[in-house]
Amino acid sequence: MLLEQHYNCECSDSSVDGTQNSRKTQLLSITVCLLAGFFVAEWSVGLWSGSLSLQADAEHILSDIAALGISLFASWLAQQPAVGRATFGHRRIEIMAALVNGLSLLAIAIFICWEAIHRLGSPEEISGLPMLAVAVVGLIVNLLNMTLLHPHSHDDLNLRGAWLHIIADTASSLGVIVAAVAIHFWNWLWADAAISLVVASLMGVSALPLVRESISILLEYAPKSINPSVVEISLKSFPKVLQVEKLYVWRISKEQIMLCAHLTVDCATVEERDRLLRELQTHLEQTFGINEITLQLTSRSSSAAIPIHPLFKQDLLSMLSVKNLSL
Repeated sequence: MLLEQHYNCECSDSSVDGTQNSRKTQLLSITVCLLAGFFVAEWSVGLWSGSLSLQADAEHILSDIAALGISLFASWLAQQPAVGRATFGHRRIEIMAALVNGLSLLAIAIFICWEAIHRLGSPEEISGLPMLAVAVVGLIVNLLNMTLLHPHSHDDLNLRGAWLHIIADTASSLGVIVAAVAIHFWNWLWADAAISLVVASLMGVSALPLVRESISILLEYAPKSINPSVVEISLKSFPKVLQVEKLYVWRISKEQIMLCAHLTVDCATVEERDRLLRELQTHLEQTFGINEITLQLTSRSSSAAIPIHPLFKQDLLSMLSVKNLSL
């Protein structure tokens, strides 16, 4: 049986539009500058007023500045062209930055919970009005940052990690405002630690999906929206596809989904095989949203024979059969 092999590799440009990348870098730079200015003010007032929630929020903002700095560096590095051994480019750097952001959120949440539990047992005297004023300013800064980053956080895991940090900051500012009001009007000193505990819990919960998705991409899992078994069944639904082997589906980044597979097909001519290949590629892209496809097609011919020489009418298989019969 003669096997004919045909390879096709359809590779799209994995680099995003230059203007979009520049916009992303600009947004992250503005966010880092705003948070850096607010961190100095909040940390100073937190130490002066004795507020744990302000100090915790300031520590969270400091980690945000570091995390956003990592995101900014990763965004810049991801724009570098695919050269040398980096044949896929540097998009995975953004996924690693998202993972670092998620893990830092979890670490900060655990630390704040630990401090809040200890503070609940022995509340300290706190100045409510300075605490309230700084929290209001922090809320304004965080709402501005949320507005800047939100439109770009849906399709970019790196920016989503940065946005989640800002969401946690916003929730923390709201919590500090509530605690400051309770302390100023009713002298509920325990409210400071209680609000810190609630905010830290929300922070940890929000970080878990980011960590989980980042790890799934780094481990090259198929996206949740794509079941490899369903993809295999879909490919076999084409009448000329006889067998599907070595099917792999994975992600380089959040939006860059790749597939490669070895297919045995029943195609008599190269033209027929090329037509089937185009149909398979269109089907995979439109049905599953897979944008980078590598398919190896092997054609199987039931009537193939191996000729001895172009000048001979007979072929080797038939001659061997006649010889065996004569024996």
